[in-house]
Amino acid sequence: MTQLDDKLQMLKDLTDAKGVSGNERETRNVMKSYIEPYADEITYDRLGSLIAVKEGKADGPKVMVAGHLDEIGFMVTQITEDGFLRFQTVGGWWEQVMLAQRVTVMTRDGEVPGVIGSKPPHILPAEERKKPVKTKDMFIDVGAANKEDAESFGIRPGDSAVPVCDFTVMKNPKYLLAKAWDNRIGCAIAIDVLKALQGQSHPNTVYGVGTVQEEVGLRGAQTSTHQIQPDIGFAVDTGIPGDTPGIDKKDAKAEIGKGPQVLVYDASMISHKGLREFVTGVADQADIPYQFDSIAGGGTDSGKIHLTANGVPALSISVATRYIHTSASIIHRDDYENAVRLMVEVVKQLDEDKVNDITFG
Repeated sequence: MTQLDDKLQMLKDLTDAKGVSGNERETRNVMKSYIEPYADEITYDRLGSLIAVKEGKADGPKVMVAGHLDEIGFMVTQITEDGFLRFQTVGGWWEQVMLAQRVTVMTRDGEVPGVIGSKPPHILPAEERKKPVKTKDMFIDVGAANKEDAESFGIRPGDSAVPVCDFTVMKNPKYLLAKAWDNRIGCAIAIDVLKALQGQSHPNTVYGVGTVQEEVGLRGAQTSTHQIQPDIGFAVDTGIPGDTPGIDKKDAKAEIGKGPQVLVYDASMISHKGLREFVTGVADQADIPYQFDSIAGGGTDSGKIHLTANGVPALSISVATRYIHTSASIIHRDDYENAVRLMVEVVKQLDEDKVNDITFG
């Protein structure tokens, strides 16, 4: 196995952690362990979002940098008499990518391995074989002989099931494979921003945030932003690249390895023009590569951040990620590191005058 440097070890710990929406405790603990040495204070909102505070100028603006802790997964809804688990999806899944995938069921007594199954195609009518299997026709097989056996494992309705995919440095070491890049990479960026500011002056107070329940409605973004009341907000998340076979450039033109994405529009918000132009100006001055992107469907935590109180100028910065909302996805290390560089340079320049100019100019 490739020897991991400190950054890669953090990425492994974050992505290997299990944290389906509504059950983010394990991921939150990992993020806390990495961000706490660089924070002046750690607090939480009452849904469980982590808020790490890095103090700069006491009366300066409040700048929020948020990644979400949760990942898509499944929730057990029923144990059949034969010991199989019926489930519902948590977050957005494409049914074609779910079958035969390994999962870990998180129970009160510990972890239980399983696999998603369905009727095999060999016994289906020819017409049915051509159609995707519906979630309602799938189940999780945990190797139980019957319902009582499954219950003896500690499984009960409400337990979450998490996809299995170990963090892997690929043959080209710039390419990193893992589950849950959406959005542990945002959590990693928030950690690294606070780390990079150690020993450096900045004209503001920075909040590195790990939000909960983004995948089911941007919920932790709403509660944590309400608690912080920031002057400027950033969601750091994943984006869609268009560099794999079959994608038309008009649908997704970004490429992994070509810099972080500056999102101009998604279904949850129109990015703040003044903030967007400020960020891209900083990137140009610092010679940091970036790509513009827009997404007609879906949204990020910025969608709730910008609507808090009287409004918060907000922007989403994303790392292009292949195969998001599946059990395994790929990022490029350069995009991650350039996203950190960009956010650090932006934070250093967000003084009161600049924030007022962005907000009211």
